[in-house]
Amino acid sequence: MGKHNEFGKEGEQIAVDYLTQKGYHIVYRNYRYLQAEIDIIAKKEDDLAIIEVRSRRSDYIESIAETVTPKKIKLLVMAANHYVTDNDLDVNVRFDIITILKNKKRFELEHLEAAFYHF
Repeated sequence: MGKHNEFGKEGEQIAVDYLTQKGYHIVYRNYRYLQAEIDIIAKKEDDLAIIEVRSRRSDYIESIAETVTPKKIKLLVMAANHYVTDNDLDVNVRFDIITILKNKKRFELEHLEAAFYHF
């Protein structure tokens, strides 16, 4: 596995640890549907959070959250719709982004709730 993949998995684990501390129940990690992948599906109360995790070593050109493209959003929405329908869920669905920036040996995490809407 390449270093960038290892760092991505490390970022996802940091996000899972953070969400668990915040009272979320992790329902699924790396949910795949067709060509789409949802990094984390988490539940808190009546909300189902579809979470895209973005990890970077530096944030010098653009905001990390801005790297989530319209194409990626479309894929996330498609996969989330499949997951909710396939599991016959009646929940509020929210799309979040968690960004993790590594500065030297320190990690900075930002959780953007309802970062985008599916309509």
